[in-house]
Amino acid sequence: MKTVIVGMSGGVDSSVSAYLLKEQGYQVIGLFMKNWEETDGEGHCQSAKEYEDVVKVCNQLEIPYYSVNFVEEYRESVFKEFLAGIESGLTPNPDILCNREIKFKAFLKKAKELGADFLATGHYCLTDGHRLFRGLDPEKDQSYFLYAVEPGSLQNVLFPIGHLQKKEVREIARKANLATSEKKDSTGICFIGKRDFKPFLSRYISLKPGPFQTLSGQIVGQHDGAAFYTIGQRKGMGLGGEGDAWYVVGKNMAKNIVYVERGADHPALFTSHLEASQLTWIHQPPISPLRCTAKIRYRQSDQPCTLTLSDGKATIHFDTPQRAATPGQSIVFYLDQECLGGGIIGI
Repeated sequence: MKTVIVGMSGGVDSSVSAYLLKEQGYQVIGLFMKNWEETDGEGHCQSAKEYEDVVKVCNQLEIPYYSVNFVEEYRESVFKEFLAGIESGLTPNPDILCNREIKFKAFLKKAKELGADFLATGHYCLTDGHRLFRGLDPEKDQSYFLYAVEPGSLQNVLFPIGHLQKKEVREIARKANLATSEKKDSTGICFIGKRDFKPFLSRYISLKPGPFQTLSGQIVGQHDGAAFYTIGQRKGMGLGGEGDAWYVVGKNMAKNIVYVERGADHPALFTSHLEASQLTWIHQPPISPLRCTAKIRYRQSDQPCTLTLSDGKATIHFDTPQRAATPGQSIVFYLDQECLGGGIIGI
């Protein structure tokens, strides 16, 4: 009998993953990851509550469960890199960092140390052990967040719900009477939770006020620090006056300037091409140039483009200009249903 360790988050997706694997005859073990230490007493990450739900489900399924502490690994490999990116003016995606460094590296290593044949997660993805494919539910597909996992790491990974629609997952949970069947999906970044982004970051990054400035050089207000703003941002700037809303269209970190212009469709918000580096390929690098599709943010529809590789970097030319391409965010490439890999925009 093959042994599978299921990454249990306390949500319905990982709960159903464990249930389905047990139904399929695997020896299933639940493993809960604690990645963030709540030291402020506000309990935003709610890891204790999540673990309670893991215990309930594992007891229902009559499977053993354990908890593993990756707080230090998370701080060193995810949070520090996230903060460094923010301070340099980028907008990194900590969920992608977490999948790369924690779930499919540290967690996978722990599963192997415990003698498991497979690691399973509740991601809406599919894999043949070498390549990564979109989950069947286009509204829940999470392949975007997994593009940066190390090549070869999928050989011993299972995605039990990747072939299901979310509504089917809920229905399975209800029929099995799982404790998490009606639990809402978690949203947001674990270490930020429901808190405002800027006040949280100001605990770690110094406020350096500077000018909001138009591209023509007109100063229209004062910001709290260029690091706190991202391309395409509209809210939270305190800029008003008659006319269209203001949008962040660029930043100069050396001069601590945040460039803004009026209008959601201002030309400065659009680009027909971009550069990407820190490339990662799930299976192998594609032959360049390649006609494919790409996403520059999660939830975006596929954008037709031409991908050209040179000296470890990528140049992407889009058929249609893209709005608010943000340095530090990820661009992920697809060939039909296969997720090829991706890279970091603008660096």
